[in-house]
Amino acid sequence: MIETVVTIGNVLKEIRENKNLMLQDVAKRTDINFTLLSRIETGKRLPTKEQVEKLALFYNYNKNELLKILISDKIFDEVKEYTETDISIEALQLAEEKIKYQTSLFPEYEVEDNIHLESRRYIGNKAKLTNWIMQIINDETKGINNFIDIFSGTASVAKKAMVKYEKVIINDILYSNHIIYKAFFKPEKWDKNKLLELLNYYNSLNANKLQDNYFSINFGNKFFEYNISKKIGFIREHIESLKRELNEKEYSILLASLIYSMDRVANTVGHFDAYIKKPIRKTNFHIKLIKTEDFEGVEIYREDANKLARKINADIAYIDPPYNSRQYSRFYHIYETLVKWDKPKLYGVALKPEPENMSKYCTVKAKETFRNLVQNLNVKYLAVSYNNTYKSKSKSSENKIKLEEIIQILNEIGETKIFEQSHRFFNTGKTDFKNHKEFLFLTKKYE
Repeated sequence: MIETVVTIGNVLKEIRENKNLMLQDVAKRTDINFTLLSRIETGKRLPTKEQVEKLALFYNYNKNELLKILISDKIFDEVKEYTETDISIEALQLAEEKIKYQTSLFPEYEVEDNIHLESRRYIGNKAKLTNWIMQIINDETKGINNFIDIFSGTASVAKKAMVKYEKVIINDILYSNHIIYKAFFKPEKWDKNKLLELLNYYNSLNANKLQDNYFSINFGNKFFEYNISKKIGFIREHIESLKRELNEKEYSILLASLIYSMDRVANTVGHFDAYIKKPIRKTNFHIKLIKTEDFEGVEIYREDANKLARKINADIAYIDPPYNSRQYSRFYHIYETLVKWDKPKLYGVALKPEPENMSKYCTVKAKETFRNLVQNLNVKYLAVSYNNTYKSKSKSSENKIKLEEIIQILNEIGETKIFEQSHRFFNTGKTDFKNHKEFLFLTKKYE
């Protein structure tokens, strides 16, 4: 039996026939010429990207899968005239380096070059709740000019606050988050062309010609595909070698761009407490530039929240601490190591360094630590996020402070209103969070 070659024409014909559709019907309902459709299905002509997208929508078929086949057909058409097999293979290898990194098969539809702040996978990410949180703050407070986000995490809430308030204080104990905040928000001039030239260089690297390095030796074929890990390690070392030639903003942007680009190819479920124990599919690694959001009124800290609370003041503080036993410094240890670049000795299956920046909010001391924080914050209002995972079946997901305890502590310092909303929780374990809710407590402190 002779197998049919997979081409865009064959696939489109098979999809149509499986749906019992006549070619005339498809032509009429998609406004694509009947003769043209026939030539596409018989392989006499390749469709355009727009035509493939229109057919994918009509057939309710995965657009990306069809585009992959179209791209492979385009490449094959270019090399098939060369009878020398070796030349064709070498051309394809060269194309692998270029297609994603330097050119596009569809130049009129370039992929967006900038990575947005909210696009990173991060436990407890409030990106989808930010509008709801800020709307409540807007409706329930008065006279707000200065805003504190004291456990900033991804900083999606802080970013929204920057649109409204004159001054926004951002804080997180993680080195990786601190560098990301400076990259996105620090108001400092930087040379975009210089950084784009560097990224073009990084994206043109041939991983096969790179030597092993700290990153590939430790994390290759575990958290990242081996060749990708070599590129990451080389890029990180190169960025460090340029540190004297870069200002703080440029240095931070390069590291943040590396982190966000790595996140898209990491062999994990979204954090680095473990890696997926399966063979890693080989893919290209393309580092893209982040989209900065410079803000003149920002103050950026990397301190213990309870200690910082005694040094700063504002009109309102947004509080979203870790509530369960999962330590963020351990979940994101690879990014911490990448930013510090101190190349520490690593331990265990997950290849973690010695513990540091361990939060009391992840321990039995969480309740009193939270009480100490809210009592010492010099603000008019407190907005506290909380979710009901304290009913979790998993010990690691179980909240260290119960709902009733949060309410009790906040009522001790002011008049508190409670708001709630259903929310799909980012869960990497086996716990079934049914009817999961996100709470926001809005407290007006007693004078």
